[in-house]
This record gives sequence, structure tokens and C-alpha cells, in this order.
Amino acid sequence: MFVVDSHCHLDFEGMEEHLPDVVARARAAGVGLMVSISSRVARFGALCQIAESFAPVFCTVGTHPHNAHEEPDVTVSDLVRLSEHPKCIGIGEVGLDYHYDLSPREAQARGFRVHIAAARQTGLPLVIHSREAEDDTIAILREEMEKGSFLPLLHCFTSEARLARAAVALGGYVSFSGILTYKSAADIRATAADLPLDRILVETDAPYLAPVPYRGKPNEPAFVVKTLATLAELRGLPVEEMARITSDNFFRLFSKTERTGGIRG
Repeated sequence: MFVVDSHCHLDFEGMEEHLPDVVARARAAGVGLMVSISSRVARFGALCQIAESFAPVFCTVGTHPHNAHEEPDVTVSDLVRLSEHPKCIGIGEVGLDYHYDLSPREAQARGFRVHIAAARQTGLPLVIHSREAEDDTIAILREEMEKGSFLPLLHCFTSEARLARAAVALGGYVSFSGILTYKSAADIRATAADLPLDRILVETDAPYLAPVPYRGKPNEPAFVVKTLATLAELRGLPVEEMARITSDNFFRLFSKTERTGGIRG
């Protein structure tokens, strides 16, 4: 079985110090590819070093909405230039977070549109964080799509189902994390059960949001197989078939991966 963890943070504290073991445990669990997601453009060099050090690890470039106020001067050309690194396969994570509001909403929206322009120019998928911001996320995606197409991916989906439907209608994808396994996440499971099978991915968002039975512990890429198993059960499919489907979806969306050495299972 070949599984992809489409979203983790291997450069975060608690992960970076133990990377050889983390990657080895992932491979032993059947996780053949991991994408370590950028949260600050200023740390892109360090993120690239991690991706270069481990064959199954790839990365993205972008500024998390929490950090939008820290990197207001990041330009489209900056993102496009950095994304040329062979192991950089996406733009983001970027978007809107109205739950914590750690950055001014204007800065979040401005950064969102800059990253969309970079995704449009490069053809790389845009990794989107959206929390309690459905209306503005949908509005920006629709407005920007009218300027030219790009590939949106809603990561760690926890929003209202209408956001997922809107993203899919725009040609986008939706990724589910360990939250899918939580008893309180019936609405998220309902969304996962309803979306087209060819638009679904799985992720850990490690070191956060460990799935059951690891909830409350630091998350890591190996645990994505638990989320995959829950998704398979929801869709009435064998785990191996869901692994194939989500991996195929990943390679279709992150098409640069195979061109730069990513290998299917």
C-alpha cells in the first residue's frame, strides 16, 4: 500500500529534531511521500534542506495566514522564483483564518491574492487554509478564478460543506486530516462521504491533530493511515483502494512531483 501525507510540517519544533526516525516510521507504515508545507517564506531555505535530505519529502512555498503581517512584502515574483526549486511542488499554505485573527484580515486577503497569482502563473496547486471564513474564501476564489484558472486545495477541511462544494465546482480538491476520526466531527465525515472520490486527499497536518487512537499525542506522517482507514470506511471501500484513489488524486494535482522524482507505489 502506497499512501501520501499531502500536508505536514516537518520543520516545526518537535519534528525537525527527529526527522530520520519520523521518516522511517512513515515509510514502514506505507507512507511513500510526504509534503512539508511552508508557513513562512523566510524559512523556505531550511524547508528545502529537509526536502533535499529525504527522497520521499517534498515541500511548498508560502506564508500562512497567521503570519501574513510578518511577510507583507512577499511578491508574486518571489514565490514564482522560489517555486522553481526541484522539490517545491506547490504554493502556500495561505488563506484566511478568522478564528484566531492573528494577522489583520486585510493582510490575510492581500497575501491570499498574491499567492493565487503565483499559483496561476506557475501552474502549481494552491494549498489553502480556511477557518471560520467561508464567505470570504469563496468570494476570493471565485473572483480570482475569473482572472485565470488555478488549482485550489482546501487543506485540513473543517469548514461548512458549502465551501468544499464551491472549491470542487471551481476544479479544486479537498484534504482531510485526523479530525475526520474524532467523535465530534460528524459534519466533516458527512462532507467526506459526499464529495466526488476523484477530489479527495488525506493528510496529517503534523505535528498537530493526531487521529484516534493517537489523539493528544504529537502527530506524524505515519499516522495518516488512520485517517485513510476512516475515509475508506465512510466510502465503503477497502483501505488499499482508498490509498490508490487518494494517491492518484495527489499525483494528478501535484503533477510536478512525478516529473521531479516522486515515484508511485
